[in-house]
Amino acid sequence: MEAHGGRLAVEVLRRHDVDTVFTLSGGHLFVLYDGAVQSGVRLIDVRHEQSATFAAEGFAKVTRRLGCAALTAGPGVTNGVSALTAARMNGSPLVVLAGRAPQARWGAGSLQELDHVPIVAPVTKSAATATSAASIVANVDAACRTARTPHRGPTFVDIPLDAFAPASIELPAAEAEQAFRGATPDPDAIARVAELVGSSARPVLVAGGDVYWAHAEEPMRAFAEAARVAVFVNGMGRGTLPADHELAFSKARSVALREADLVLVAGTPLDFRLGFGRFGDARVVHMCDAASEVAAHAALEASTAGDLAATFAALADSGAPPGAHDDWIARLRTHEQAQRAAELPSLEADTAPIKPARIYGELAKRLDRDAIVIGDGGDFVSYAGKLVRSYQPGTFLDPGPYGCLGMGPGYALAAGVAHPGRQVVLLLGDGAIGFALGDFESLVRHGVNVTAIVGNNGIWGLEKHPMQALFGYDVVADLSPGIRYDKVIEALGGHGELVDEPGEIGPALDRAFATPGVSLVNVLTDPADAYPRSSNLA
Repeated sequence: MEAHGGRLAVEVLRRHDVDTVFTLSGGHLFVLYDGAVQSGVRLIDVRHEQSATFAAEGFAKVTRRLGCAALTAGPGVTNGVSALTAARMNGSPLVVLAGRAPQARWGAGSLQELDHVPIVAPVTKSAATATSAASIVANVDAACRTARTPHRGPTFVDIPLDAFAPASIELPAAEAEQAFRGATPDPDAIARVAELVGSSARPVLVAGGDVYWAHAEEPMRAFAEAARVAVFVNGMGRGTLPADHELAFSKARSVALREADLVLVAGTPLDFRLGFGRFGDARVVHMCDAASEVAAHAALEASTAGDLAATFAALADSGAPPGAHDDWIARLRTHEQAQRAAELPSLEADTAPIKPARIYGELAKRLDRDAIVIGDGGDFVSYAGKLVRSYQPGTFLDPGPYGCLGMGPGYALAAGVAHPGRQVVLLLGDGAIGFALGDFESLVRHGVNVTAIVGNNGIWGLEKHPMQALFGYDVVADLSPGIRYDKVIEALGGHGELVDEPGEIGPALDRAFATPGVSLVNVLTDPADAYPRSSNLA
């Protein structure tokens, strides 16, 4: 193909199924933009490069395709570093293309001259500079392949201005998604796991985001049903087994992990969210999409590495003695039902100030089965993780283990662009909304349908309450009370409402969902309410 380097880069992206690029306008990217226009690739622009990169990751999350962001040189790249890091920890397939000062004058002090590669290399799977048209094609293709190959993650290529010169280059062939599912797992390792499941009395499966990325939800379900294994999910694993499936549990997690004799952890790290792999006396199995992800710090009875869909399909064929775990399943179901009954009063609490759980009680009544729910915050969004139920894959998005706030508006933009006919709900703490409030203008301008809910308690709740418990006082944990975020959204062209009585929550949500475009319901919540948590920072 004969074209300038911007067109060549975009044509390579198209061969990796990229049809949307998120960006913030910058002169170093003009040739790339021209390539996108010529090739029919959609450009979605935002107000901050962090939001562009989060939107690209969010697009990957809600489509299970490669996400792409284009960042201008210098501060454009450094503004995207936190989002790149989050994508790395989330295992999200993302390629970031960046502008770069011209190589012919490197060292002379061109505008925004910065060597980005050493900065982003520690938080990406690969980082490179393309120095010619041929290099653009080769580096962008390699970056796309690396991002899509398990264990997935972000990659980076920057392109100097003078590398975009026209050239005639043969483009790589397109490859189907199946080519990026991972290595064939070791049959002996799978046989060992099957043996452990068959000999256990109280097995538990914890499924994480890599099950989602591997399109492994159906084989996982077949395995769970064949072996009668209780299933818990975290992160992007939510919805891989519908929340109302007989083997899906969430409220019985603590008792299950405490009493299990076998814990299978699939597609998620044995990190702080899972007690670093310590589950009492249970034998532990780690099932990963790549050998690099198998926990080296935990005492494992067995492990597998490779294509998780193939892994679960092989385990499903092994099965387990029919009914072998039914007493265990029944015990967990009894506990699950008791916990749900115990939390019902909080979902219906008619108290003022408003308790956060009441908001979720009202929201649950109005969510479609395929609604995409995005959580961006601390205490308020912790309630979302506890109280929102997911029925389909790719319908619950949170920051992940990196915990970087400010991802919400970018994720919501991506979800609204990718799925314009579905409910998109953005849940925000009043601390989190401050990180990317300006990008609500991007949501309005691009015409996406997003309903945002702010739990507005005027504090950094995730910090204030623990500091008070530890020291008897708190510092730097207060915000201005009652900020009218609803008025800000109105000024930006959206629909906003303030709610300070529990009985007003439901009607306000109905109006928000019924209003096309962007709506924000600003709910004043009780600052004395603290989410009950047992995990710590390390």
